[in-house]
Amino acid sequence: MPQPSTTDRIHRLVPSPAGRTHLVEQGTGPLVLLVHGFPESWYSWRHQLPALAAAGYRAVAIDVRGYGRSSRPEAPTAYRILELVEDNVAVVKALGEESAIVVGHDWGANIAAVSALVRPDVFRAVGLLSVPYAPRGGPRPSEIFAQLGGDEEFYVSYFQEPGRAEAEIEPDVRGWLAGLYAALSADTMPAPGAPDPHFVSPGGAQRDRFPTGRLPHWLDEHDLDLYAGEFERTGMTGALNRYRNMDRDWEDLADHDGAPITQPSLFIGGGRDASTTWLADAIAAYPTTLPGLLSSHLLDDCGHWIQQERPEDVNRILIDWLARVTSDK
Repeated sequence: MPQPSTTDRIHRLVPSPAGRTHLVEQGTGPLVLLVHGFPESWYSWRHQLPALAAAGYRAVAIDVRGYGRSSRPEAPTAYRILELVEDNVAVVKALGEESAIVVGHDWGANIAAVSALVRPDVFRAVGLLSVPYAPRGGPRPSEIFAQLGGDEEFYVSYFQEPGRAEAEIEPDVRGWLAGLYAALSADTMPAPGAPDPHFVSPGGAQRDRFPTGRLPHWLDEHDLDLYAGEFERTGMTGALNRYRNMDRDWEDLADHDGAPITQPSLFIGGGRDASTTWLADAIAAYPTTLPGLLSSHLLDDCGHWIQQERPEDVNRILIDWLARVTSDK
């Protein structure tokens, strides 16, 4: 298999349990697997691929199952997290490698964490962006989400019924994505005290609370066109099916209840991201849950789309951490 240079960006389709995984690769050296979140694609790592390649790494950003040019199985159960872990393992093997460092953002952070948890033989270090690691435990996720918001509906609960969120999003994918990206970006998010876009009013839609009229600074019209074009082509169901497997994940990971991740790890969060404020207790528990934590950062005045909002800071932190991980090896 030909190896890319530090300046080439190569697209590939490799075999995986669902059929195929689309990936974009740049650079040579230790393999760093980059896993995106919702609703994104490999493109959310566009700033990291050249930076990691220039620093001496083989950076590989995938389209997660259900997204982009990767396979999109019809069965909702095909999107449980252990299936996505096996996709990651298949990518590593297809690239001729025995191990990798895995880095994820948003849902990708959860996928990366579980990859490291259940396949430490393949994933020797893990980096988490925006969403902290919280071990499996407690009540079923659906029971927790149902209790949030009072008369309002938490967005994860809103996403559960097949077709419901699709009916809101798919008639205007571009507008919905623009609104969500703006709602969770530091420079365009609703003001304190405004209705929270993570919740849906009775009889309403999630987009009712999205800001309008301005894109966040990190997103131009070309970027938005690329994201929207992918979802216009694929539809939203594959992406939303990740949310529809949270109870199944809870069941599948019963043997790992409360389990720490012991490999070298990294966390980067946004200071204005609800994921880091709601899960502050999970971050505080890192000495127990991430005993191999080498580096933890909260970026001031940064929202949820961290590697796109603050690419230079994220690249610097990632490269410093990777140097420690690979020098330890």
